[in-house]
Amino acid sequence: MTDDAMTVAVTADDAFARRTEAVRARYHSTLGGVPGGVQERLRLARDFDRLPTEEALAALRHIVLTDNPLGARVQQLVHYGQLLSLGREHPARIHARGALHAGATVADLIGVAETALITSGVPAYALGTEIVIDLLATTAL
Repeated sequence: MTDDAMTVAVTADDAFARRTEAVRARYHSTLGGVPGGVQERLRLARDFDRLPTEEALAALRHIVLTDNPLGARVQQLVHYGQLLSLGREHPARIHARGALHAGATVADLIGVAETALITSGVPAYALGTEIVIDLLATTAL
């Protein structure tokens, strides 16, 4: 590889790294961290030159979660409740942490779980309380 080609490759790698970090920063701002699934998708995007898809998704998420009349706290609680109702444990856990990051309380999470009991039944309620119990055991609240 010539010096010019190496410079272009390094510059492209630097640009990709900056763009990827910008995607990670958007998740960090709304969830307090970057979920493992997002990290995996970013690796796939790198390997198959599909970063624009992840950038577009992160931009849309950012708009919906931060430029929304509900505000970040309520928006995260809504996500948590919807995911409980769908029985989606892993993403529900992510959004429960995101709700806490956005200023929700444990009482708020319990309230969402109780609402899920009415709208989606005992399995959704049980999942919600399990998530809260796990958060209390693993997080300094």
